[in-house]
Amino acid sequence: MIFLLVSASIIVPIIMLFFSLKWKGAELVFNTLALLSALVFGNIAAASIYRILKNHTVFMTSIHAIFLNSAFLLTGAYLGIYVLYRLLALTLHVKSRSFKGTDPLE
Repeated sequence: MIFLLVSASIIVPIIMLFFSLKWKGAELVFNTLALLSALVFGNIAAASIYRILKNHTVFMTSIHAIFLNSAFLLTGAYLGIYVLYRLLALTLHVKSRSFKGTDPLE
């Protein structure tokens, strides 16, 4: 299972980068999904922390109950993959920009 998680965290951002290079609309889709994921992820975290503080149940098991929420896990996983995709896209962009102008025939 660990191998599957690690390999997916490498392969999925590469596939996302490939789609964004081939279809310009993919970047809009990925960005929109990231925005929605950040909203859901943040609201679930904030609501859970609020509930814990309101009920005065500041115990380790109380805060870790947030990991039982599948929406929290799915949106967090997408945000992790999305950050890797954006770093990969940024690296590719910087690399292509740094090689421009180095060719004397340009």
